[in-house]
Amino acid sequence: MRLRTTTVLSLTALALTGCPTSRADSIGPTPSTALSASSEGERASVSAPLSSSALTKRLLDERDLGEGYVRQPQRAERHDDVSVIGCPALGELGGEAAVGGSLDFSHRAKVSFTYVGDEGYEVSEELYSDTETRLSKGVARIFEAMASCPTYRVLSGSTSVTVTARKALAARFGDEQWSQWLTFSFGGRSSIVKQTAVCIGTVVVVVSGSPGLVDAHLAKAVDKGQRGG
Repeated sequence: MRLRTTTVLSLTALALTGCPTSRADSIGPTPSTALSASSEGERASVSAPLSSSALTKRLLDERDLGEGYVRQPQRAERHDDVSVIGCPALGELGGEAAVGGSLDFSHRAKVSFTYVGDEGYEVSEELYSDTETRLSKGVARIFEAMASCPTYRVLSGSTSVTVTARKALAARFGDEQWSQWLTFSFGGRSSIVKQTAVCIGTVVVVVSGSPGLVDAHLAKAVDKGQRGG
């Protein structure tokens, strides 16, 4: 039995997703027409930081995803006993940043879904909002730490998970984007998670989980994160 996505996501750096500060870090194909032609009015909708309640309304829901998706209950996350081995830069950020705690931004919202019928096929979305400067500086530090250590280990209590990261192509949605593949190895088994983040002014959209589901729902997540429901 392979590692479930929820298991590996709880042990990895969802906080490592975000927008790089330089266009040189953004790679990928031409964006879809629906997202490449955003108007000034649309951009104005995210020109100022949004509250957590406003972000919650912009999260994907079952109607957006289609049939077969079940929302997961949100659980409190505690990472006090987590440490990183083999990546000093990442370890300096602390356990909360390294293993799935929320990004240190003023406003945030999160939702997770399981695709019924395919055990372990899951997708989650996180939205963050703050000033553009804070988003850029905060995510840049995390991105640089991740780029410096393509392989490292995460210890949570007595559990040790090896994490291997590599860049993935990211469609050019929004202002800036970043995507990566994360392979988690534990007890002779492994699981792959894809994480893609898109910056739209003062909002960061992060979609993580099974690669096929991330690719299938990214455009809609970015569009809804930008425009609202």
